[in-house]
Amino acid sequence: MTDWHHALTAAHHAAARDFAVFPTGKTKRPAIPSPHPPGPESNRCRATCGRPGHGVLDATTDHQQIDALFAAAPWATGYGIACGRAPHHLVGLDLDRKNGLDGAASLARLAAEHAFTVPATATVATPSGGLHLWLSAPADAVFPNSVGRVAPGIDVRGPAGYLVGPGSLGTAGRYVFAPGTDPDVIAPCPPELLALLTPPPVPVAVAPVGGLRERVYHQKPYVRAALEREAAAVKAQTYPGRAKRLFASAAALGRHLPTGVLDEALAFDTLLDAGMATGLSRSECEHTIRRGLARGAA
Repeated sequence: MTDWHHALTAAHHAAARDFAVFPTGKTKRPAIPSPHPPGPESNRCRATCGRPGHGVLDATTDHQQIDALFAAAPWATGYGIACGRAPHHLVGLDLDRKNGLDGAASLARLAAEHAFTVPATATVATPSGGLHLWLSAPADAVFPNSVGRVAPGIDVRGPAGYLVGPGSLGTAGRYVFAPGTDPDVIAPCPPELLALLTPPPVPVAVAPVGGLRERVYHQKPYVRAALEREAAAVKAQTYPGRAKRLFASAAALGRHLPTGVLDEALAFDTLLDAGMATGLSRSECEHTIRRGLARGAA
């Protein structure tokens, strides 16, 4: 069987499982070139012209259309699986293991930091030693494709993105399901992980809580220093990790509450101002601060 036939057969098998597919070449890029010259027309078309060559927008589960797409690309050696489409609403986590990166280790660290478990799910081993984890997301989930934004070595493929399908041949070798993985199990993406895939809202200016700066200023020096130190730590925390930093700062200030040297309302307002300045919602800040203060006081 030629590499082309192997890819076509694998693509049909994926389509039979309701994954929309399209042909790719050895470089993992779409095999069919765009029918449009470079320029605005190419960006505007979005496959409305009816001709093949629009990458992931060509993806289909129709077997006759798949045959036609591969017939237009006799050099194809693989296929892409469109993410984000019904019924699976696939989320792809591309865990790189090369050039000093270890996406699997990064994912394990995220799981520990944000208290979620990476579920057993269909996983594809890549020729370079990496892994593609297949997860499902809610139908209304919206998040961007990204490279290394969530954590070093973790690339995300969601709506408008694609994964190279198992059975495909790339320049470094063939993509195959990892040993021990069940291709029929596509686990739901943990909510905590899904939240990390969604970029935070752009921070907006937050009006200071009534006279907050003046209230802090009139505290004893060591109390003022503690408030300013924890507020600064919260504001300096980048995404992800903002809620965890807010909780830690609340716990740090909470340790002073039983002694009576720190007013709980002042500690709460200081951290609320700092947390909302990072883009966290008011409700998330309030919930996190209350938990942290209680933990520290205990």
